[in-house]
Amino acid sequence: MEPSTNPYPLLDSLAAPQQIRHFTPEQLQQLADEVRAFIIASVSETGGHFSSNLGTVELTVALFNHFDFLQDRIVWDVGHQAYPHKILTGRKDRFSTLRQHHGLSGFLKRDESPYDHFGAGHASTSISAVLGMAKARDLQKQDHACIAVIGDGSMTAGMAFEGLNQAGYLETKKFLVILNDNDMSINPNVGSLQGYLNQIMSGQYYQRWRDRIEHAIKAIPLEGLSKGVAKAAKWSEESIKRLMVPGLLFEDLGFRYLGPINGHDVNAVSKALAEAKEKMKDGPVLLHVQTKKGFGYEPAVQDPLKWHGVTAFDPESGEIIKVQADPAKPAPPSYTNVFGKAMVELARNDARIVGITAAMLDGTGLNLFQKAFPDRCFDVGIAEQHAVTFAAGLAAQGMRPVAAIYSTFLQRGFDQVAHDVCIQDLPVTFALDRAGIVGADGPTHHGLYDLAFLRCLPNIILMAPKDENELRRMLMTALYCGHPAALRYPRGNGLGVALEEPITALPVGKGELLREGTDLLLCALGAMVEPARRIADTLAAEGISCAVINARFVKPLDAALIHAWADRCRAVVTLEEGCAPAGFGGAVAESLADAGLIRPLLRCAVADHLVHHGDPKRLLDEEGLSPAALEGRIREFFSNI
Repeated sequence: MEPSTNPYPLLDSLAAPQQIRHFTPEQLQQLADEVRAFIIASVSETGGHFSSNLGTVELTVALFNHFDFLQDRIVWDVGHQAYPHKILTGRKDRFSTLRQHHGLSGFLKRDESPYDHFGAGHASTSISAVLGMAKARDLQKQDHACIAVIGDGSMTAGMAFEGLNQAGYLETKKFLVILNDNDMSINPNVGSLQGYLNQIMSGQYYQRWRDRIEHAIKAIPLEGLSKGVAKAAKWSEESIKRLMVPGLLFEDLGFRYLGPINGHDVNAVSKALAEAKEKMKDGPVLLHVQTKKGFGYEPAVQDPLKWHGVTAFDPESGEIIKVQADPAKPAPPSYTNVFGKAMVELARNDARIVGITAAMLDGTGLNLFQKAFPDRCFDVGIAEQHAVTFAAGLAAQGMRPVAAIYSTFLQRGFDQVAHDVCIQDLPVTFALDRAGIVGADGPTHHGLYDLAFLRCLPNIILMAPKDENELRRMLMTALYCGHPAALRYPRGNGLGVALEEPITALPVGKGELLREGTDLLLCALGAMVEPARRIADTLAAEGISCAVINARFVKPLDAALIHAWADRCRAVVTLEEGCAPAGFGGAVAESLADAGLIRPLLRCAVADHLVHHGDPKRLLDEEGLSPAALEGRIREFFSNI
């Protein structure tokens, strides 16, 4: 008989993850090896989050060895470290569809599997969510365990400590927080907390000294001592612990601390979980697990930032498979890169300009600014709320801070934008990358709501550039307008237009007339301006005359320009890559109504529903926002006037 060529015999034999509870130590190791090999093979074809998932393989296998997650509850913080969880819960055969249209989500989704108890694409929500589940369990007289796995820098966010604080105060039983400590978020972790965690990376130093101290104190015969001596003995216990035992922060918050444990020794993790299960009966436990992003795949270990999220690659060579570009047509620079370079250019002439990001130096382009001005660039970790108020403090003292934050992540700092920046009319600039539909990360990452939730705030100026040159001009406009300002721009490359030197500001609240017309007014914003121009050219050949306005500003809206051309045209069309409720189209509709200009109006925007993950071009087409779809909608709209 020929030997089996199946590289995943144990993994493929799983009918249900509950079988893992009966595995031997040797089987646990084999299963971990097979899961890691499958992730490497599968993600090399589809792309996806990579190094974070390689780091959680042994932890995931050990968790399924001790818990039944049809009964017990688990929340993986962010979820981009939960591919092993997905693989072990019956979704291995669908991994070829990962992050593709109508395929598996790259994150956890409650409607995708009964094992996905809570969905998240943003960090630091796990402890709060699991604590809510634990209290619901207690109120309903149930008896299962509740577990949060938090890592990849998520412990730097204040929300994580808010959850720890409440869980410790409530002395929540059967409640486990696993700190997956890998020194990384996407970029390396920053801040004093990381230094604190590094202090307790000394094997069983913590456990050994705590046990010795507790035994020594218990040996003192307190019964025959006076109250004062007994009190002194108790004080000595706490004092000696603080002198000799690092890691007491979590215990002071009410948790029993275990660890640190080698997170890539599946049997060591399994033993630690067994101990945690016992201690959870008396109150909340925090298990500190030390892992490496990319473990088991050397290229990812050497460069976990590059391999955090990848496209398809050759698993043998570690080479990313790139789409062959036409050498005669070099790709235009990305909006992110143009922003980063413009920041450096402007900051050379103004020492007041500082850059702030929340664990996304490379993603926002501020890595260029950091290299040029390291003392004026601040990575605050995964803490958008702090980033915004930190920027407000800088602005209050005469600086010109630029908070570079993905559109989707600014949602986390909404109250700070409103309360700390806008109400005080402080000159903070928000550079909102990844505005619009972004693709494979799905509804948690699409930047569709920024205009809607910012437009209602007082004092703020909102802009969106039609191309990369206008992005540079808007950055300068925001920096020197003297008010809160936000500029939103899409993921990907610009249009390849010339970049004017020097950078000049735009007149605040003034749009740009690109084309005159008498039939339709196409009023477009940001990435929709170029499609609007092309549609106008096409319709002109059919005898439909279209005026085209590049709005530039959503707030203040150039009402005079829009009203003048709406008055000359038979109907108005607004075009934006954002949500329809409360967006740019709503601003135009309100302005026309206030002026008594009643015109048929077509608002082309994302409808009031979730947009799932998939190829951005396909998603835009489904939303009626691709060039072809827009042209069809506008032609039909005009024919019905």
